[in-house]
Amino acid sequence: MPDPNDPRVQQMMQQLQQMMAQSMSQGPVNWDLAKQLAESELPSENTVGPVQQQEVTDAVRLADLWLDGSTAWATGVTSTDAWSRKQWIARTEESWKQLAEPLAEQMSGAMGSLVPEDMTDMLGPMANMMKGIGSALFGAQMGQALSALAREVMSSTEVGLPLGKTGGAALLPANIEEYARGLELPVDEVRLFVALREAATHRLFTHATWLRGHLLSLIEAYAREIHIDESAIEEAMSDVDPSDPASAQSLDLNSVFKASDTEQQKAALKRLETVIALITGWVNMVVSEAAGDRLPTMDQLLESARRRRASGGPTERTFEALVGLQLEPAKVRAATQLWETLAEHRGIEGREQVWAHPDLMPTAEDLDNPDSFVAISDAMGELDASMFDELAGNDPNKNTDDDGGKS
Repeated sequence: MPDPNDPRVQQMMQQLQQMMAQSMSQGPVNWDLAKQLAESELPSENTVGPVQQQEVTDAVRLADLWLDGSTAWATGVTSTDAWSRKQWIARTEESWKQLAEPLAEQMSGAMGSLVPEDMTDMLGPMANMMKGIGSALFGAQMGQALSALAREVMSSTEVGLPLGKTGGAALLPANIEEYARGLELPVDEVRLFVALREAATHRLFTHATWLRGHLLSLIEAYAREIHIDESAIEEAMSDVDPSDPASAQSLDLNSVFKASDTEQQKAALKRLETVIALITGWVNMVVSEAAGDRLPTMDQLLESARRRRASGGPTERTFEALVGLQLEPAKVRAATQLWETLAEHRGIEGREQVWAHPDLMPTAEDLDNPDSFVAISDAMGELDASMFDELAGNDPNKNTDDDGGKS
């Protein structure tokens, strides 16, 4: 066992502390490192010009016009923009912090326990050092993930929720053009298809105001159940050479933070999968209805979107990376069918009323048996508006201004 009074050990600890100081100041994720790595791995690209900006603006405006006939809600878009890949990274950073930091915080806190109790006095600074290592490693992992996504995403909502500012519809022209070339389809039609999905998602999240917070709370619920493998801790510590500070950076976090699969985590993942399937299914349905036969290549675009999800699109890869969730395509198909059937029975407004509160939403069991959910909804009939106000947290006795929008 090394002597803590040995000058070499003391020098090593000082070097480690200096090496980790910058990472520790970053919090659970070193975002500076993440952005630096993500941008360095992206190919050089031209800035988005005024022509592309106008094309995006026109596409979103037309998409919103078409959507007016397929949903009871007014537009959720307040601005439009065209982003480069690096702009996507910069302008979605705050959302990624909300998504990733609950998990990284839990893991980072556990890093301190990599120092056994009987070594705490001798290697006291090691706990903070391990947190710094975690921050740097999480930053590197996020950098790689962001770089891969930036080369693929075509809008600000393609990962399953809006990542930019509220109401800000944004498309990535370079990725749309590359996608269109791969499909050998007109880029104008691909752009409009992406704009339809972007505008539809903004409508949903604008009117279902609880939805974003609900998704984040499910990720946090999963994070609270993260545990570390004690045997992996001992093995990891055995690989740290006190005389070689660089050896601490080679710790394999994947071997330390193993999924515990607690009942709470399983429940959180099941709820998360259901919500994502319901979001995707609703968007699929309203976009198909809005486009109708207006887009000549609509069938090809829908089939390509299905293949993209089945092979692991941005939504699937994002939530698999965050919480290990593998979204089943069958769940999305079931959710789409449920929304279509509900609209047939209760109309568009009756369908949208289900989004008033999470307690009204279909469950995982309802996706397996959608007819039962629709039958119960039919039996309930048109619920009293005051009930929706109460569920949504509104006071029906309070006077509010009616802006004339649908909700």
